Amino acid sequence: MPENSTEVTAAGIARLAGVGRAAVSNWRRRHADFPKPVGGTETSPSFALPEVEQWLRDQGKLAEVPLRERVWQQLAGHPAGAVPALVHTGCALLLLRTSPKAWPEITAASDEGMAGVLSLAVDKVLTTRFGPAVEAGRAVHAPSPAELLPSVPLLRAAAELAAGTGVQETFEFLLGRQLDANPRQYTLTPPGLAELMAALVETGERPARTVLDPAAGTGALLRAVGRPAALYAQETDPDLAALTALRLALHTDTGCALAARTADTLRADAFPQLAADAVLCHPPFNERNWGHDELAYDPRWEYGFPARTESELAWVQHALAHLREGGTAVLLMPPAAASRRSGRRIRADLLRRGALRAVIALPAGAAPPYGIPLHLWVLRKPGSGRHPSPELLLVDTAEPAESPAAGPAATAPAGGRDRLDWQAVHGAVLDAWQCFDDAGSPGREGRTEPGHPASARPGVSRAVPVIELLDDDVDLAPARHLPPPAAAGGPAELIRVRERLTETLGLTDTLTPVAVLPFEPAHWPLTTVGELARAGALQLRTGGSGTGPGPVLTEHDVLGSTAPSGSLPVDGPAEEPVLVEPGDVVVPVLGGGSVARVVDDATAGAALGRNLQLLRPDPAALDPWFLAGFLRGTANNRQASSYASTATRLDARRLQLPRLPLAEQQRYGQRFRALAEFEDALRLTGRLGGQLVQGMYDGLTDGTVAPE
Repeated sequence: MPENSTEVTAAGIARLAGVGRAAVSNWRRRHADFPKPVGGTETSPSFALPEVEQWLRDQGKLAEVPLRERVWQQLAGHPAGAVPALVHTGCALLLLRTSPKAWPEITAASDEGMAGVLSLAVDKVLTTRFGPAVEAGRAVHAPSPAELLPSVPLLRAAAELAAGTGVQETFEFLLGRQLDANPRQYTLTPPGLAELMAALVETGERPARTVLDPAAGTGALLRAVGRPAALYAQETDPDLAALTALRLALHTDTGCALAARTADTLRADAFPQLAADAVLCHPPFNERNWGHDELAYDPRWEYGFPARTESELAWVQHALAHLREGGTAVLLMPPAAASRRSGRRIRADLLRRGALRAVIALPAGAAPPYGIPLHLWVLRKPGSGRHPSPELLLVDTAEPAESPAAGPAATAPAGGRDRLDWQAVHGAVLDAWQCFDDAGSPGREGRTEPGHPASARPGVSRAVPVIELLDDDVDLAPARHLPPPAAAGGPAELIRVRERLTETLGLTDTLTPVAVLPFEPAHWPLTTVGELARAGALQLRTGGSGTGPGPVLTEHDVLGSTAPSGSLPVDGPAEEPVLVEPGDVVVPVLGGGSVARVVDDATAGAALGRNLQLLRPDPAALDPWFLAGFLRGTANNRQASSYASTATRLDARRLQLPRLPLAEQQRYGQRFRALAEFEDALRLTGRLGGQLVQGMYDGLTDGTVAPE
C-alpha cells in the first residue's frame, strides 16, 4: 500500500458500494480476503481506499468509484484533517473559477511544482477577493507550498469533478458532506429559514445592498441575499470563517465586495464604522460568557445594558448599531427572549422608540434546537424625521390554521423538522410584513390603517398597539396576543366540523370489516421479498437522496397517511431522486411498527424520503394491495426486524409473502384495501373530533358559543 494512502471507514465503504453498514460488517466476517484495517480504532477502524476499491471490484460489487465519492474520501482522509483540506479545495476552486485558463498550466507541473505555483496564484486571488493578507482578522490565508503538497492529488480530482458539475456545486457538495458528518460541531441555519430572513430585509423602502452577518456560521444567511453590492461576515471559529468566506466568494460574482473576518464579534467588532442596509443574524443562544463584565460601558447599549442572562439582547443592539437610518435587521431568537423579566426594560425601550417592528413565531423544527418554536425579530434603525411606530406586528406560524373543509392531509399535525411547509410559512409571514411595512412607510406617519390586512388574520397576524404591550412584563410572545384560530371561525365553522364528523362516523360504520374465520389456519408455501426481487417480480429502492424542487414523501407522511410534505435540497450536485409511482408500496425502515402505504395517483411523482424503502411490484406477478397487506402482519414484521440499543430496523428483504396465484392475490388485495379505507376514516374521525372539542372549549370560553 502506498504511504499516505487515503483511508476510508466502514460508513465510507457502504457509501461507495451503495449498501448499509451492516453489509460491510458481514463482508468483514465472511470474507477472509477483506482488507485489513490500517488505522482508526478497534470500534471504528479505517481501511486503505485503494485496497477497498480493488476488493469491491474483484467481488463484482463495484464497477467504478464515482468521482465525487473519490474526492470526498480523499478529503475526509487528508492527513491534515478534513477542514484544512476543504479550505485548500475551496482556494483551488476559487482560482479555477477566476482564472480557468491558467489551471492547465499549473496542473501540468509535478506535484511539488504545482504546490509552489498554486500557493502564489491562490495568494493573488485571495488578495483580490478579500483584501491584503496583512489585514487583521482576514478569514482566509494562502496555504504555503508545504501545506499544499499533500493536497495536490485531492485538488486535481476536485478540479476534474468541477469540470463536470460546476465549481460552486463541487464546493457545496463537499461542504455539505462535512457538515453532515459532524452535526454536533456546527449550528446550521436551514435554507428555508435563511431565504425567509433574507426576504424580510429585501422588502423595505430601499433594497438591501450592503448586508452584515456578525455571527456568520456557515454563511447560509448571506448566501440567501439576492443581489448584494457588499457582504460583511464575522465568525469566531477560524476554520468556519475560512469556509464561509470561500463559500461566499464562490457564490457571488466579482462585482460584490466581500469582507470576512475572524474574531469574537461582541468583544472585537471587525467593522466598527459599518452602517449597513441590513443585518442578518443567527446568534448563539443562552451565552453567559458574552462579555458582560468587559462591555459594561459600550456605546452599543443604546437601549439598556443587557443582563448577563440576556446575551440575545446584546446581539439585537449590536445589529441596530450597524444599521444606517431606516436599515432593517432580522435576528433568529429563542422564544424566552420575548418574555424574560430580566429583559423587559430593553424590550420596552425598543418598542417606545420604534426600533422593534415585528416578532414572528416560527413552527417547531424551523432551526436548531428543533424542538421549540423559535422567533424572528424584525428591527428598523430609528432616524431623524421618523415617527416611532405606534404598533408592533405579531405573527404566529407555530400552529397554522387548518381548514376543516380540506381533506385528511389538511388536518394532519403541523410542524416537525422534516414536515415544514416553508412555502406556506413564507406566504403567511411575508404577506403580513409587506402589508404592515407598506402602511408604515414614510408619509403615512408610521401608522397602519384600521382594518389593514396585516391585522386581518385572526390567530396568524395582528398589528398590536405598542401601548397595549407596555405593561409590567412587556411580553411580546405572539401567541399571548393573538386569538386562537379555532375560535376565529365562530359557530358556523364548528357546525361545518360537526357535519363532517357526523358524515365520517357514518362512513366508518359502512366500512367496518367483517371477519370470516376459516375452520383452521392456512398453511401457504412462503417466499420472501428478497427472493421476489431476485426473480424480477418486484424492485427495491431506498430513499433519501437527490435534489430538486418537487415534494418529498416523508416517514411522517407514511405513518400518518398524509400528503407529501417534505422538500428536497435545491443546491448541490445534480442527483436524481427516487420518484414514487402508482402501485408502489412504501414501508418505513425504522421504528418497528407494521406500516405499509400503497401509492395512489395523488401521491405519485413525489420523491422518496429518508428512512423509507420502496417496493415496486410487477403488476403481472404481484398485486400491490396484497403485498402491502401481508407486509403489515405483526409476526411478519417481528421476524424481519433487527434490534439495536436505540432503534428497531426493518429488513424489507426478509418480509414473507404466501405464494398465491394473481387472482387469489387480488381477492386478498380487495379486503386489504377496504381495511386501509376504514383505517383512514378512523384517523380522520379522531382529528375532526379533536378539532370540534377544542373549538367548543374555545367558543364557550371566549363567548362566541352559548352554553344552550
